[in-house]
Amino acid sequence: MRTALRIVGLATAFVWLGMTGAMAQNVTAGEAQAMLEKAVAALMADEGEALAKFMSPTGGFIDRDLYVFCYDTTDGKFTAHVNRAMLGRDIRTLREKDGSPLGQRIFDANKPGTIVTVDYNALRPGSREPVPKQAYITIVGHQGCGASYYK
Repeated sequence: MRTALRIVGLATAFVWLGMTGAMAQNVTAGEAQAMLEKAVAALMADEGEALAKFMSPTGGFIDRDLYVFCYDTTDGKFTAHVNRAMLGRDIRTLREKDGSPLGQRIFDANKPGTIVTVDYNALRPGSREPVPKQAYITIVGHQGCGASYYK
């Protein structure tokens, strides 16, 4: 009986480890770009609904560590972010750990009707040192939006 329970326990542990390993898979550049393209379509259909969906865990725009962020291009303030504490904060004030003006670079590089990339370094969840990351960004109407992935 104990042997059977031990085998079931080990099998359960392997299944659980396999699931967490799958959930921890890295987001790819293609997935980040596809997420932004999906966000652009949602913004064009209904901006208010899209911004709400971008922040909802069930809205279809949060996948592992991939999410959509947006800011108003007139004042730079976040209108959508997975971290609700960012709402209303000016993107131009964001800095990398070394002090580089990340937010200003995103704000300046963003262009309507085209997707461009911005490379930077950011802390991966659970890490202490920044690692390379890339954001795909674009402007739709007065919303500057992006989705990023760890390289």
